[in-house]
Amino acid sequence: MTKVSTNINLDADLKKSAQELFADLGMDLTTAVTIFLKQAVRTQSLPFKIARPKPNAETIAALQEFDEMIEHPEKYKRYASFKDAMEDVLNNA
Repeated sequence: MTKVSTNINLDADLKKSAQELFADLGMDLTTAVTIFLKQAVRTQSLPFKIARPKPNAETIAALQEFDEMIEHPEKYKRYASFKDAMEDVLNNA
């Protein structure tokens, strides 16, 4: 099988970390990339799941609160300026 050289651009820290990991696993970066490509071709897909991170409970609660504020703005204070909002927060701290 004929070998070809391929150039890829990587973040220097990512490359170093990956090389350390793969060395610990007994292979070099070229072998790891080859394994990735062979698996991608074999499965006709990326060989791992790509997904958005699931928000934690605090983020979910904040999003729900935002939805509530949009639906019922009359339940929440309104401010004429950011300065007014900050003064209210600092005075009630």
